[in-house]
Amino acid sequence: MEQKAKMIHFIGIGGIGMSALAQYFNDQGVVVTGSDRDASPVTELLEKRGIRVAIGQKAENVPVDAGMVVYSDAVPVENPERARARELGIPELCYFKMLGQVAAGKRAIAVAGTHGKTTTTGMLAAILQHCKKEPTAIIGSIIKDFGSNFLAGRSDIFVVEACEYRDHVLKLSPEILVITNIELDHTDYFPNLEALQETFKKAAERVPKHGVIVTMSNDSNIAPILQNVSARIVDFSKCGTYEVPHLIGEFNKMNACAAAAAAQAAFPDISQEAIAIALKNFKGSWRRFEYRGETPSGALVYDDYAHHPTAIRKTLEAAREKFPHKKIVVAFHPHLYSRTKSFLNEFAEALSLADHAIVAPIYAAREEPDPEISNHTVADAARSFGGNVEAMDSFDEIRDRLLLEDEGTLIITMGAGDIYKIAEQIAD
Repeated sequence: MEQKAKMIHFIGIGGIGMSALAQYFNDQGVVVTGSDRDASPVTELLEKRGIRVAIGQKAENVPVDAGMVVYSDAVPVENPERARARELGIPELCYFKMLGQVAAGKRAIAVAGTHGKTTTTGMLAAILQHCKKEPTAIIGSIIKDFGSNFLAGRSDIFVVEACEYRDHVLKLSPEILVITNIELDHTDYFPNLEALQETFKKAAERVPKHGVIVTMSNDSNIAPILQNVSARIVDFSKCGTYEVPHLIGEFNKMNACAAAAAAQAAFPDISQEAIAIALKNFKGSWRRFEYRGETPSGALVYDDYAHHPTAIRKTLEAAREKFPHKKIVVAFHPHLYSRTKSFLNEFAEALSLADHAIVAPIYAAREEPDPEISNHTVADAARSFGGNVEAMDSFDEIRDRLLLEDEGTLIITMGAGDIYKIAEQIAD
């Protein structure tokens, strides 16, 4: 269906997956338009690539001659642009269904897991590109090595980051499935770990007999999902170690192992030496412990996407290892009321690892506000763990507080919302 459309309109085009898919079609010669609620670095990237993006969503944004409308999962059915598409008789597809159609018939490598899938996908694409395998890649962040979240390739290799939320990973039929790890998340959809494991189990069992599952087969959360698979299993934790000097943390070394194992599963002729060179040169991605500069007073400023308690804890531990003599100050933006409520004590304990943490108002995203949980609730809980944590109710207040820090401080803005804007404001 998608190959026949000469013009496609994307509703929510600023989303990280949506924007990569929009670039894919633009690269294929399709006329691409789109809209989003707010301008962002991603919409700016799209404009530079010749894709027209309307800021604000209204019916007139939809071209009357569009052959297809693709919408983000965050866009409700009553959205004025979706309503206009139905009025015009334009077929609609959600992002992951369209992605599944694009990947069908290609040698797809899907990278899934609770943590590390964006970095692993970027590393895998970088390895394959370095080894001249010419992959196409759809990645969940802007990779510095490519200057985009999309890599245009000329082979039939299609590398894609796959999300488990709402069973989206099941829209794909990969030849190679990477599962970095499994931990309960997306509690607005998965009531417990077993429900999440069931989705990964289905995904693993869909991999064909000639395919490969790259994962940690002895991990207690992963082993149960592998019992009835027909594909070959490669345990990436047994595939050697690689240096990734531009990235911090032991978790990124594990991501590197997963990417290396997936590359060799796809192309056994790829050498360890070539992989090592690609990973040594890998620069990382937007919002993954990304250095943003210094404040006027000399405090270092980093920005990170961590929005799950485990990711926060591991990022802070790695930052402490890299900067042992710095005072670490975190400005954290909780993402989703449901996640914050489900993991309240875990968030509190993780934030207490910082020397000082500030909690911004919860980023609601796709949810309605829940009066039972707030940034003040998180800060109160963190103090009960001995943390030096406070809640602030505006970005302006947080920005002004962070600007008081001096050259002895490492500031990390952290979360899946738009907290990165504070890092932009305070860093030179």
